[in-house]
Amino acid sequence: MPAAASRADVVRLRLLAQGLAGVALPGAVAVAERMLAVQAQDYPAAQWALGVRSPGTTLHDVQAVISAGEIVRSWPMRGTLHFVPARELGWMQNLTTPRLLAKTRTINERLGLGPVVLARAREAAIAALTGQKQLSRAEFMAMLRATDISTEGQRGYHMIAHLARTGTLCWGRQVGTQQGLVLLDEWVPNPRRLERDEALGEFVYRYFLGHGPATLVDFAWWSQLTLADAKTGLTVARNRLTEMQVDGAAYFMADETADALPPRTPVLALPGFDEYLLGYRDRSHVISSDELVRVVPGLNGIFLPLVVTDGRVVGTWRKTIAASGLTTEAALFEDPATAAARTRATKTRRGFGRAVQDYARFLGVPNRQTVKADAPAST
Repeated sequence: MPAAASRADVVRLRLLAQGLAGVALPGAVAVAERMLAVQAQDYPAAQWALGVRSPGTTLHDVQAVISAGEIVRSWPMRGTLHFVPARELGWMQNLTTPRLLAKTRTINERLGLGPVVLARAREAAIAALTGQKQLSRAEFMAMLRATDISTEGQRGYHMIAHLARTGTLCWGRQVGTQQGLVLLDEWVPNPRRLERDEALGEFVYRYFLGHGPATLVDFAWWSQLTLADAKTGLTVARNRLTEMQVDGAAYFMADETADALPPRTPVLALPGFDEYLLGYRDRSHVISSDELVRVVPGLNGIFLPLVVTDGRVVGTWRKTIAASGLTTEAALFEDPATAAARTRATKTRRGFGRAVQDYARFLGVPNRQTVKADAPAST
């Protein structure tokens, strides 16, 4: 019979699985391998998501492994950009792309992006990029227009996303502060190839390795696979997973991260859109519904950077990066009306100061100061 665990145990074990407590992961590639996918529509935030999980790693280190093609940024699932280990992208997209294409068909048709136009865009992309060439987003759009393919409105974005989801494009080397577009087959010449059931099992296992303990419903939401496919994957991966019961529900984690609770849980300055919050359908383990609204002001889909204490999201923060250095502001949720609340706030702010010092080292800039904000604010 599976062992019982508390919700507090779940939180501490997730910190361990995500590389946010316990033994540090040795670099950005190790983080990507552990997490399998790290949400990355906000490119600078996603780079810190890799860095915060591998203490000592710098922004230069992260950009180096991206430019070397060890980590790739593309649309593996949920219609959202993620960092994934380069060799894993292909089998992931083989599982997720059919459902994504069904969901995007209507908007593509509304934009006039039918099969003929998308085929022309694919041909143009292959002609322009073959031979290890790379184009910035603006250059790619100009190339499409030069071949009489309109990029008006959202057409350009949706063409790029479609070509990436269907295995033609991905983001490659750094171009200024962003990445250029490359051909996936050239950028990742030796992808890992898995049969369907094997791939489902690997998907399930790798999710619980980097996100467990979590439920199968959490995985199905995260991957956007059907629950039937999720159950097949669980059957394949079952002998590598530990099950526990939490409030009567089955939670799973990888055997290798199930041995011990981390001895300490530091205060964390996590980026916006971080997997610690977004990697689960049920986020109630780490934040209340009232507090979640303060992380996503106006429910606009933009998740602010997180202050995390003892595994709980207790506030948000924002930053300003200038030539003189990094300045940060933290806005905690709890009203410091009592002595106990003020003590907790002082402890959190002290830990947050250490966390943003790590962020400044990651960026390679001086840490000027951390100031108090009265309310959460956008980055």
